Amino acid sequence: MSQSRVAVACPSCSPDAPTAHEVLKQADPATVRCGECGHIHKESLPEEETVARRTVVSQDGDSFAVQYERDPGEQVEVGDEFLLDTPEALMQVRVTAIETDEGRRGRVPFEEVETLWTRAVENVVVDVTLHPKEGGREETRSLELRVPGDEQFMVDETAQYGDEKFTVEGLVIRDGVADYDRKQFDYTGDSALAKDLKRVYARDETSSAWSAW
Repeated sequence: MSQSRVAVACPSCSPDAPTAHEVLKQADPATVRCGECGHIHKESLPEEETVARRTVVSQDGDSFAVQYERDPGEQVEVGDEFLLDTPEALMQVRVTAIETDEGRRGRVPFEEVETLWTRAVENVVVDVTLHPKEGGREETRSLELRVPGDEQFMVDETAQYGDEKFTVEGLVIRDGVADYDRKQFDYTGDSALAKDLKRVYARDETSSAWSAW
């Protein structure tokens, strides 16, 4: 995050004590203008402070913790997505909960975070419950699909993944996702992204899916 104001000494009016300056040009040294006397000069800026906080990443039922650095005053809230550099990979994650010394909060300055709970969303597993074209709901079977987090599922749309083919009949949204006006969708054209889905209900279109029943 670039600095727009900074406290540094002014050679014109305050050579021995820092005063507020406006940063006119980011460089090393930067061009700054004194807020007291308007004097423009070049100055090496102090490095911006960051703080590190414990960040837990959940992925496919497993989890691990890393340290994540950010500006202390920058706001972080549930639902935020960002790139996180982990020993495993550079991962796109979404904030699912924020732990502070006052309990869980929805939005706080980063310096108040004790633990940041996140979920990997670049590639996700979607749970699909399939029922046959002919038969009762008790004859359902389950399917786990690994897909990009931004892949869209739409009610009444037929999808195929390898040998699996199905028509979407209903979508259930994960808890804590604020981008939808309800938790379940079952009208034609309703859609949601894979990373937002808790479960997909669908009609099995795979020709041989029920041959063993």
